[in-house]
Amino acid sequence: MKQKRIKKGNPGLPKAIKSILWSYDLRDVSLERDKEIIITQVLNYGTREDIKWLLKTYGEEEIKKVVANPRSGRWWKKVLNFWAKILDVNLSKEVFENAIIKDE
Repeated sequence: MKQKRIKKGNPGLPKAIKSILWSYDLRDVSLERDKEIIITQVLNYGTREDIKWLLKTYGEEEIKKVVANPRSGRWWKKVLNFWAKILDVNLSKEVFENAIIKDE
């Protein structure tokens, strides 16, 4: 299956989403392959409009999968707690704490 690539001029990717992915080379980001990163970044840093785009692009079930299996050190505590409650995801304390960005 051919993967979609996000290009700087890609009209399917809102400008705001590009700015949320500030630490990634947009020429090498795939909507399918990198959906976990995209979903995590948008939920952590996005606006209401960005989240509407996310729901339209990936759907609630795909977003719920990412929240249910959060990557280590990628989530703000309040954000993960909020989305876990909104999406009715029960995370163990260990998984939750491991996912939180640690302040240094």
